[in-house]
Amino acid sequence: MKIYPSKKKILTVLAMFAMVPAVVPAHLGGSLLGAAASPAQNQPPAQEQPQPARLSPEQLQQIVAPIALYPDALVAQILAASAYPTQIVEAQRFMQQNPNLKGADLGAQVDKQDWDPSVKALTQFPSVLADMDKNLSWTSTLGDANMNQQADVMDAVQFMRKKAQDAGSLKTTPQQTVTSQGTNVVIQPANPQVVYVPDYDPELVYGYPVPLWPGFYPWWGGGPYLSFGIGFGIGPFFGFGWGWHAWGFDWGRRGLLFGGGPYGFHSHAFYDRNAYMHGNFRGYSDFGRGDRGLRGYGGAGAGGRSVAPSGRSGAFGGVGHGGDARGFSSRGQSSMGGRSFGGGGFHGGGGGRGGGGHR
Repeated sequence: MKIYPSKKKILTVLAMFAMVPAVVPAHLGGSLLGAAASPAQNQPPAQEQPQPARLSPEQLQQIVAPIALYPDALVAQILAASAYPTQIVEAQRFMQQNPNLKGADLGAQVDKQDWDPSVKALTQFPSVLADMDKNLSWTSTLGDANMNQQADVMDAVQFMRKKAQDAGSLKTTPQQTVTSQGTNVVIQPANPQVVYVPDYDPELVYGYPVPLWPGFYPWWGGGPYLSFGIGFGIGPFFGFGWGWHAWGFDWGRRGLLFGGGPYGFHSHAFYDRNAYMHGNFRGYSDFGRGDRGLRGYGGAGAGGRSVAPSGRSGAFGGVGHGGDARGFSSRGQSSMGGRSFGGGGFHGGGGGRGGGGHR
């Protein structure tokens, strides 16, 4: 078709307009752009994660009162294990079903279980494990508090120990030593091969009445003093990385220690109040400051192992059976379970005012 000059000129002008970007008038641009962006703007804002419901100092003092006067390493085991109430129940059922397992034989069978190292450690102290099983609501609340307010929980332990000292109830005995590290009170077994669990009434021993936690089933029978019953020999469990010597506190930094470094919560069946997941839940973690979003039972690999600093397997101190669960020092402000070999079995009670308790 023949295109006349006038038509050709028109087509050229139209092509030029097609190449020029469209300009939206200012009075229309806002509304047009706003309409285009409105779908994103209409999306509901991301909900903030709920913050943990923190317990007051008085509540924390009340909840730690039944265990605050136990030796340091045992308190550390209890605080860590309380985050795993399902495993506490399983461990107690295991002990009930295997009453004849003792010492190294017990340790070998416990070592095969898929429990947190802290729960395994409590099988050295059947009465303590049974008490936690009887008080699962208290146990779970203690674990939740320790996970979200670990420094506050440790402050509460120290507060109660000082109250017991002021009342004349807490002092060195043939069963345990009570010393000071700066402003902190440290309790250790007098004999590094034998651990005595004191029996006392929290409503009497602190110099003022400490009420029971709601729904708590008391396990004590003592008066306004500490008494001691059976001593537990810890020697047969030393070859296991979860044994007595792996546990303690860094009182200076208010941290719970395991296997030479900070203990890290690792399992994830029970949500804690932070309701978010810390990415490296199996890896090294700093002392508990609420950064472990999930807790509970399973999901951390066989044996419930957590990884301690330098890539060591926290559950076995990096060396397995017969190994050395290395201690930790922080300029005199840490306390571990101590170091000894041999021992084993049960040891007679005695000592302390009021004679033997039920331990």
